[in-house]
Amino acid sequence: MQELGLDIEQVLQWFPHEIETPYVLIRVSADHANGWPIALCDAVRRCYLKDELLINRTQELKEEFSGTPESRQLKVINSKLPPSGSTMSGDFGEILFYIYQAARAHPQTAVGPKKWRLKHDRTKPAPGSDVVHFILPTWPTPSAQDEILCAEVKAKATDGISSPIEEAIKDCAKDRISRLSRTLQWLKARAIGESLGAVQISHLDRFINATDYPSAIKRFRAVAVICSNLLDSELVKAPAQALTEYSLFVVAVPNLRAVYTAVFSAASASILPNGQVK
Repeated sequence: MQELGLDIEQVLQWFPHEIETPYVLIRVSADHANGWPIALCDAVRRCYLKDELLINRTQELKEEFSGTPESRQLKVINSKLPPSGSTMSGDFGEILFYIYQAARAHPQTAVGPKKWRLKHDRTKPAPGSDVVHFILPTWPTPSAQDEILCAEVKAKATDGISSPIEEAIKDCAKDRISRLSRTLQWLKARAIGESLGAVQISHLDRFINATDYPSAIKRFRAVAVICSNLLDSELVKAPAQALTEYSLFVVAVPNLRAVYTAVFSAASASILPNGQVK
């Protein structure tokens, strides 16, 4: 959260819980959603690109592209952000829940890889489990209070045949069976060759080699991020009872397509003033 430049208390105000059981229903207000293009533009850019990398690459491209440093920054930023369409919608849902999940862990610190930085193809989703966080309250000493949070996120911004609640529940089962384990191994392989920010190889090994450490808590979430005007028709597909294997989160966002389009548009133009890291 610190790297994204977001204030936890402000973030928590964006996501009020309207219902806690049998699922968590979060209804974002229009005022908050409409403010996201300004509030989230830098954070979204940082989900794809570290400020330091943006500055360094802008300088390295000086001989390749004429024009101002700002114009080169824009080229670098837009080489990372997803194109409009289903990938942008899906990425926004993931990033939104990444921000929410990290903030809700407060006062503990949730450490999570920004998987959108690890894409090989900006037109496709990042591989593996969608959102992963580690909560390690006594680190570097592993403890039985350590937690791993894993969320499968589906977004629905326009009317159509998709069923985000049912699909998130179905794919959450894949995380529980094997996909989370494969994701951790993939993240470790990437971490050997490049920095994952706050996520350390030792963090990953704590959960990859789980039998070598005290038993940890695993929490799985199925998440549906839905445009508010589609909410009622989608909620009929939600389970009537809470289950122990996972928790269901439904996040209703007014005018979801317009909001995420505006956020990414603002992120694509969010250059660093005078080449300075914020």
